[in-house]
Amino acid sequence: MGKLLDHIQKANDIKKIPESQYKALAKEIRQFLLENVSKTGGHLASNLGTVELTMALHLCMDFPKDQLVFDVGHQSYTHKILTGRKDQFHTLRQEDGICGFPKRKESPCDAFGAGHSSTSIAAAAGLALARNYRGGDETVVALIGDGALSGGMAFEALNNLSIFRKKKKNFIIILNDNEMSIAKNVGGMSRYLGAIRSKKSYGDFKNNVETHLNQIPVVGQSVTNTLRKSKNSIKNLLIPGMLFENMGITYYGPVDGHNIPDLLQAIEIAKKHSGPILIHAVTKKGKGYGPAMKNPEKFHGIGSFDLETGNTPSAGKESYTDVFSKHLVELAVTYDELVAITAAMPSGTGLNRFKAEFPDRFYDVGIAEEYAVTCAAGMAANGLRPVVAVYSTFLQRAYDQIIHDVCMQKLPVIFCLDRSGFVGADGETHQGTFDISYLSHVPNLTIMAPKNGWELKAMMDYAMIHDGAIALKYPRGVAFQGLPDATEPITFGKSEVIAEGEKIVILSVGNMMEEALKTVDLLKEEGIHPGLVNVRFIKPMDKELMASLAEKYDYIITMEENMKTGGFGSMVSTFLHENDFSNKLLSFAIPDCFVEHASVETQRRWNGIDAETMAEKILERIK
Repeated sequence: MGKLLDHIQKANDIKKIPESQYKALAKEIRQFLLENVSKTGGHLASNLGTVELTMALHLCMDFPKDQLVFDVGHQSYTHKILTGRKDQFHTLRQEDGICGFPKRKESPCDAFGAGHSSTSIAAAAGLALARNYRGGDETVVALIGDGALSGGMAFEALNNLSIFRKKKKNFIIILNDNEMSIAKNVGGMSRYLGAIRSKKSYGDFKNNVETHLNQIPVVGQSVTNTLRKSKNSIKNLLIPGMLFENMGITYYGPVDGHNIPDLLQAIEIAKKHSGPILIHAVTKKGKGYGPAMKNPEKFHGIGSFDLETGNTPSAGKESYTDVFSKHLVELAVTYDELVAITAAMPSGTGLNRFKAEFPDRFYDVGIAEEYAVTCAAGMAANGLRPVVAVYSTFLQRAYDQIIHDVCMQKLPVIFCLDRSGFVGADGETHQGTFDISYLSHVPNLTIMAPKNGWELKAMMDYAMIHDGAIALKYPRGVAFQGLPDATEPITFGKSEVIAEGEKIVILSVGNMMEEALKTVDLLKEEGIHPGLVNVRFIKPMDKELMASLAEKYDYIITMEENMKTGGFGSMVSTFLHENDFSNKLLSFAIPDCFVEHASVETQRRWNGIDAETMAEKILERIK
């Protein structure tokens, strides 16, 4: 640890650092981040790019009285370091350690929790409106990236900031513009900000124009006054579209996001402003670390890596994302109508390979899941077969569109839900543990989950010929290699019987098959030989098989990595109750709680869906 960081033990300690040492402190923070994240993994490039910006905010703000709201929150590491969590940083994203995102219960300096995109302006507006109502004087700042600014919720929030202008109340937005979010930004907002970046600072330009005009004898002052009265006259010479100013938000910038004196000046000006004001800070993602600057997408979210080379350990076996990525390209060769859509996640969802092979059939819509789903519906209505590849947790943002625009119209959209189930170190904001619950009661939607990588490919094949909307959910991580010979053809609505048994039968949903097999082995050691079923179709449920299982077995055991409420076990419970078999069910699922960051193995153990716990509970039940 560097000497300057030794002096920062709690919030506001940064103000004790001499101005002459700011550059040295920024260097120490970057080195600290590199040394720690290379061991724990985490979001690196975004944090390296916001060191000076976060320092400037801490120099101008008083924590925890003042309130800083992060968008997404993966760029909050420097904030955590400067607010007394430096000594805990080796526990980042680890069990019982600090979270990789802002968390209200972790520190009073974390004003608002984050994890999903485009929420900061709305949340900060709420904090500021409450401040105004209470008569408080705290400073409230929303820090949002240029990628997040493309999200619909951000536009909704910007549209409602006029209330601050009318009441002459301060509200500050910091736009952290690094020209990319996870992937390269797309769309009109990206082009608009690019045009602004190419211009000289509006504030500097305006001041220089007025200074020179005032030096002209006789007419200078008159011309200046005329320009001031002419709405947007100077601004329109410089800023294309005047988007922010025309929405009633004062624009300041662009500012060098790595120049602390310039940032301090901008923030102090903003604090004195009446009404909403936006500071446009241009930063470099991955700054200070060559591999991250060269490949910011790789270092956006990364596991442990070699600090000298930037290399990560080879994963070895294929992940479910790899299987999906490769097979989608193979399907595209056969099906000309297949197109792929992502919401700013081409790498994370595996669509980079498809993009390279079929660029004219690939669409990255930016951070706009709602648009992605409805756009896919339009494509499907006009003869295409769109594949929407999205993380399970992010599809939640497009729930209304799934119901009204896709399923109500019986359109053949294929939803490929990556990161379904537990996600490990990313924690509660990213868990894909709600998808069965929020999708299973939507009419005209089929839901499937593969037990291994081979079955994922078979389900993708089936999805291409299925008449209607379909959701394929699969987990993060290495594709399960077990049961390679269990390859019964996919038949609509039918489960797959892996093994017959006695007394009890286990129904495994998707990625729980590995735990189910372990549970079977543990029970066999106790002289119990359960049957085993691969559910395959969560919806529609295989009711014919379910009825026969209820007749044959004394106990039916369901296993899923989803919330118990509204999950597959709930669906089975309803069926058994309606058919007078209600005492037979033992359901293993996630209880009514949010699951924090740890390894997937630990998260399963916490929630009682690991093989050891399930085998113990089954033995208790039947004995």
